[in-house]
Amino acid sequence: MSSSRRGLLAASAVAAAGGALGGCALPAGAARSPGTPFQIESTTIPIAGSTQAFPVRRVYCIGRNYAAHAREMGSDPTREPPFFFQKPADAIQVVQPGTVADHPYPSLTKNYHYEVELVVALAKGGRNIPIASALDHVYGYSLGLDMTRRDLQREMGDQKKPWEIGKSFDHSAPVGPIHPVGQVGHFADGAIWLKVNGQTKQNATLKHMIWSVAEQISRLSQAFELMPGDIIYSGTPENVGPVVRGDLIEIHIDGLPNLSVRVV
Repeated sequence: MSSSRRGLLAASAVAAAGGALGGCALPAGAARSPGTPFQIESTTIPIAGSTQAFPVRRVYCIGRNYAAHAREMGSDPTREPPFFFQKPADAIQVVQPGTVADHPYPSLTKNYHYEVELVVALAKGGRNIPIASALDHVYGYSLGLDMTRRDLQREMGDQKKPWEIGKSFDHSAPVGPIHPVGQVGHFADGAIWLKVNGQTKQNATLKHMIWSVAEQISRLSQAFELMPGDIIYSGTPENVGPVVRGDLIEIHIDGLPNLSVRVV
């Protein structure tokens, strides 16, 4: 049974217990939580080497955080700083190392792109977090894919409209288990690459990021109050490109197990 399913059953058990105790008096000043007409399963990511799972609150993504990728997307990284957008938590698709997960080709697009990224999971939150202490907020790391309906993203951009439809759809955030900092340390360098059907498409090192992980956390906390359970997709190198049904995508970051998905 998955950890998220166990969490849902546990929540159901607690709710049932609460109903059974309905006749018991509450402490003075206490109020009962309102009931809900249905339950929503929470999003979690397995924690490597543990029976626990990491609960996902928000998924932040940083755009144009590698200079060469910023240029290929038509921007000048010397003048335009990276920016942030979000995906819904339930866009997460957990991919276990050593397996090939089926990844569904989404509707509405004819130009579906891959982007390999380092993923950062936060255990502490805050506002206006100093760069010097930002890494203290990190629980662990993983690697993932920011899958993109590029034609829809560009169409919305050309119309000066929000482009969530290009980024924030179902299954658009494949990710592997979270590896705690105590096991893997922090990531400032190391190879990051992506292959499609065995052919290398993206190939860079993490030191090519314009903003470091600490700087990303600090800057994000100026715009949002970060919380435990937030994760950050930290940007992709150059040479993003399309995939079609049947393609096998493999991604790698030094110090983390490779992940593979097949587009179906």
